Amino acid sequence: MADALPEELDVVILGTGLQEAIIAAACSRIGQRVLHVDRRNYYGGNWASFSFSGLLSWIEECRGQTSGNAEVNWKDKILEGEDAIQLDQVDKSIENLETFCYARTVTEDDVEIGALENKQTNVDSNAAIGNAALSNQDEKNQMCTVTSIDEAESPQENLKDQDSPLSTKEEISSEKVQTEDKLCSGNVPPSTTTEISLAIKDIADNITSTGLEAGNIDQATDISAQEVKKEAKKITYSQIVKDGRKFNIDMTSKFLYSRGSLVDLLIKSNVSRYAEFKNITRILTFQGGKVEQVPCSRADVFASKQLTMVEKRMLMKFLTFCLDFEQHPDEYIDFKDGGFSDYLKTKKLTANLQHFILHSIAMVSETAPTTEGLKATQHFLQSLGRYGNTPFLFPLYGVGEIPQCFCRMSAVFGGTYCLRHSVQCLVVDRETARCKAVIDSNGHRISCEHFIVNHNYLPEKHTKNLKYRYISRGVLITDSSVLKSNSEQISILTVPAVEKDQPSVRIIELCPSSNTCPQGTYLVHLTCLSNGTAKEDLEPVVSTLFTQDSETEETDCHECEVEEKPRVLWALYFNVRDTSAVDRSTYEGLPSNVFVCCGPDAALGFDQSVKQAEDIFHQLCPGEEFCPAAPNPEDIVYDGDGASPENAGFGTRPESEAAEVKENTSPESDPTKDGHNEVVKSLDNNEIDRESEMSNPDTQTLKCDDATEMPKNEE
Repeated sequence: MADALPEELDVVILGTGLQEAIIAAACSRIGQRVLHVDRRNYYGGNWASFSFSGLLSWIEECRGQTSGNAEVNWKDKILEGEDAIQLDQVDKSIENLETFCYARTVTEDDVEIGALENKQTNVDSNAAIGNAALSNQDEKNQMCTVTSIDEAESPQENLKDQDSPLSTKEEISSEKVQTEDKLCSGNVPPSTTTEISLAIKDIADNITSTGLEAGNIDQATDISAQEVKKEAKKITYSQIVKDGRKFNIDMTSKFLYSRGSLVDLLIKSNVSRYAEFKNITRILTFQGGKVEQVPCSRADVFASKQLTMVEKRMLMKFLTFCLDFEQHPDEYIDFKDGGFSDYLKTKKLTANLQHFILHSIAMVSETAPTTEGLKATQHFLQSLGRYGNTPFLFPLYGVGEIPQCFCRMSAVFGGTYCLRHSVQCLVVDRETARCKAVIDSNGHRISCEHFIVNHNYLPEKHTKNLKYRYISRGVLITDSSVLKSNSEQISILTVPAVEKDQPSVRIIELCPSSNTCPQGTYLVHLTCLSNGTAKEDLEPVVSTLFTQDSETEETDCHECEVEEKPRVLWALYFNVRDTSAVDRSTYEGLPSNVFVCCGPDAALGFDQSVKQAEDIFHQLCPGEEFCPAAPNPEDIVYDGDGASPENAGFGTRPESEAAEVKENTSPESDPTKDGHNEVVKSLDNNEIDRESEMSNPDTQTLKCDDATEMPKNEE
């Protein structure tokens, strides 16, 4: 495939991050010849989503700092009157990567391959992550053989197996079960033998005797059964590895605002056909040492038991003002240059309401300007009630699906894609100072009019004067939710800064119904601006909300437990470079037709990325429409004999997508009123031509898993 790449193109794009993918789709849509390459073997770059084994391979790649392509001799391709700009082939955007395993590593039934790590023991940055193959349990002096990870499976597998639950039950027999673990890290002694059956029997006997003394034998029996059941449901590391394909772990954790620029672009361009979304069901807050749910809509506010009646009326009055605060400048003009938190104090709001608005509605820092806080609150309120009770949506199978959707659209309209392929250097004409060609990793020279590159590929001589910000990221696999519920919930929680100079931490908790983790587990993403390493920035929050003790350190003091915290089974921390604030003019010596895309920023939404992609597109193709809707298949005129191709990318949707809900256009959908209103309509394949619906801009919708449909903008 790489040997058959075209020699002349309009646009060459290096990197498959979100901005690059959007630009590729927009250029292909208007007929530009696009070549889109990536040195990695997966789509998305730092926007990618990984299975668990794919994540382990990504960790190994980051620690190894190896380029995926061998150097080739390109100097003989440079002609007289031309200069070359050599690009970097190693990604340096990830730093301070640390992993921790708190779950038991091996059980008698686990025979899967997995990387074994000691609890709170960092693998050396130069050490490879291994897979441990467990031999027959009956053999004496059982040992774990450490082998290197095979070739990484594609982390972008769109595996949609939701029916097989995570196997978490252990066989409990009357005989003693012995398990010996040998950790993959150097000179660490094996863990002591675990006697599961005897331990459970002792717990049951102790509780039973206590119940007999109280004269309540039945109650003691029930408690004993609960303890045995709890012991049986403990999840091991090997079970996480066994169900690794059911994980879709995002490198960038974000939500879509239902009235944000990305949702508008998905609907306008018809890219929404390639993805499904799920409503975020609750917004949480951390106050007074406990996690609580935040009321959003008018109905939620007045049904809340957390607020007094006076507070409810004060909150509704302030939110109503924020909806059109621009029309009342006299209300905030004197505080325009001050902080939003200080402005809230002048509105005579209680401390409880100030906390809700600042951290759970506006979701801005305490030092944010007043106008920024008001705009954030307004954006939140405008997005309420459109598709659910919160303003947010999440793509099923993770954020990494979004770049893939735009890459798919580009491919449908003629874009050429090649992974595990890169660009070695740019060929610059000395007279015009423009990039006229690129030389790829195979030594082929490809002429192009424009070149788009991700910031991480630029050599240091062009970025030496830049000062980067960093984002601290944490990924936890836990065994339960931070706030227990009768149903699975996707939640967002902002934890205020513990100390004055510390940043607030945004937590996104994903449940199995989001198709990002198997049954019995939750996936928790932590994000904040960096002050130090990710572990240092996030550890205080993790230790407050979660239990990080391994099973060998757990104590049998069940009587004194007030409320059990979720237990961390596995954790990953890393810092990622934030280049979103870097201006194009700060790059030195770049040709005028070379455009740089930044990586993910720390914001919750996608607005910055969409704006940058649109700005670059208009510089490439001035006067052209940005990502116009795909044409109706009936209106397409094919060249040649008139026969249409077998698959032009406009296939019908599966029957499983029949149940949908249209956007709430009722007057009651006002965000200051009840945001629960939804108009449900079941679509039958016999009643609606699905192919026409997918391509008609007037009926185009964006699919939601929980029966929510996103129609095109009313205007």
